[in-house]
Amino acid sequence: MDGYRPTIGVTMGDPCGIGAEVVVKALTSPEVRERARFVVFGLSEQLAYTADALEVDLRFHREHHEDIRKYPHDVVVLDYDEISMPARMPRGASRVGGEASMAFCLDAIEAAKVGLVDALVTAPISKTSWHLAGHRKYAGHTELLAHKCGVRHVAMMFVAPQLKVVLATRHVSIASIRDLFTIGCVFDPIDLADQALREWFGCEKPRILVAALNPHAGEEGTFGDEESRVIAPAILMAKEAGINVEGPFPGDTIFQKALNGHCDCVVAMYHDQGLIPVKLLAWKEAVNVTLGLPILRTSPDHGTAFDIAGKGKADPTSMIAATNLAIDLAIQRQALKEGG
Repeated sequence: MDGYRPTIGVTMGDPCGIGAEVVVKALTSPEVRERARFVVFGLSEQLAYTADALEVDLRFHREHHEDIRKYPHDVVVLDYDEISMPARMPRGASRVGGEASMAFCLDAIEAAKVGLVDALVTAPISKTSWHLAGHRKYAGHTELLAHKCGVRHVAMMFVAPQLKVVLATRHVSIASIRDLFTIGCVFDPIDLADQALREWFGCEKPRILVAALNPHAGEEGTFGDEESRVIAPAILMAKEAGINVEGPFPGDTIFQKALNGHCDCVVAMYHDQGLIPVKLLAWKEAVNVTLGLPILRTSPDHGTAFDIAGKGKADPTSMIAATNLAIDLAIQRQALKEGG
């Protein structure tokens, strides 16, 4: 596999946010640029303007997004010149931002499905912008990817240098978790994490720890019965499937176990339970990976940052990490194809 350079699809994200800036900064980073070829789904004029403002040299070949194919160029921007952006960009969620970012995503997903790109890196979108543009059925990238790829079971894995965390539930309110909380809801992320750790991260025998939902892991039913009624049966089912998994452990101690080397991944029960430790430990370096898809997809672990858009202040560290991980996973998948 020495010398293999995958083609990575990159979506520009919401044009009213910091997507164009972090994409430009990532693609002008020597450590990223030399490892792969890139196809960017976005607005060529905005990317060029951003590069000029940052005083960096982003040379790219422009094509229209309807003409997508394999390219010999290192960086191609598939332009959406039919999307008319206002002279004064909105400083926040907007219908035009939602329409543009959704168009980028839809084309990028199709390109990945047919093999025109080896992996996707998605810059941040605004869920509110998607809703303003009429795309209310999707809570975010993960749900859109699952629907367009025709899969039912997906999970969000957050990869940081110190920690890997997979979520059992995603973008739902705390109050609604009880209605969504089933044995399958907990088993599926355990199963997907085990598969990803083996195939993508080189763990021959992954060790997975599962967090409890309630304080003190329910204290034998004193603070709730989800541990005995849902989580423990899911863990037992995973063990019977040959997965090395333990739990449920209280949420306030499980991440200390992980940092002390007791596991390769933690399965957290809800969004903030898993994301608070990840962002505390690796605010700039964490990467989101979607498990359960037939395609590879990563993204930076931050949002659109409308408040600093266009000011040249966006930190590209997470975008660079997401791009490097996408390249690593694409190379690993190619190696598996050639080896098997």
